[in-house]
Amino acid sequence: MSAGEPASTALPPRPRVAPPSGAVLFADGFRTIDAWHPDREEVWTAEDSALCGRLPDEKQKKSFLYAGSEDWQDYAVDLDLCQLRGVDKGVVVRMRGGQGVGVDLRGGDYQDVLLYRQSLALGRAKIPNADRVWHHLRVEARGNRYAIIVDGKRVLVCRDPLGSNRRGRIALVAYTGGQGECSVQYANVVVTKLE
Repeated sequence: MSAGEPASTALPPRPRVAPPSGAVLFADGFRTIDAWHPDREEVWTAEDSALCGRLPDEKQKKSFLYAGSEDWQDYAVDLDLCQLRGVDKGVVVRMRGGQGVGVDLRGGDYQDVLLYRQSLALGRAKIPNADRVWHHLRVEARGNRYAIIVDGKRVLVCRDPLGSNRRGRIALVAYTGGQGECSVQYANVVVTKLE
């Protein structure tokens, strides 16, 4: 347990979501993290079929956990996520050579989802996403178009005007941001090919 983390870390049950349709490129239920490649090993652990990312309490720290192929093109990522401490949780799609398109489901005072390429915001939508509650996130990346679905509701559809990120793997993120804390869990990651 991290400093400042509540004594009771019991979480509500994860959402039951119908399995995504389409050809599965990758799936992980987190019995281990052997299929993933962390940039910082000490941040990531597998516990009770969930991936746990914990960072020290310092501002603007981050860590990425990579999976998949840099040759993946049009695909969807489905995953469950829960923020225990901090604000930011999400996934990066089409990650190639250290660059990708990020989807950040932000809790706290933000209560939104942010789509961005590097530091350029591509779109933003308000969506309630309380901490210590499991949420289901689906990101569809097709051509230069991105669709974000949170808890079964399509909340954002937008295009990348440059369309420069057309292929790449995925990455899960732990990020302390300006709040200076992060404890996040991920579960049930499935990547499917989009026709």
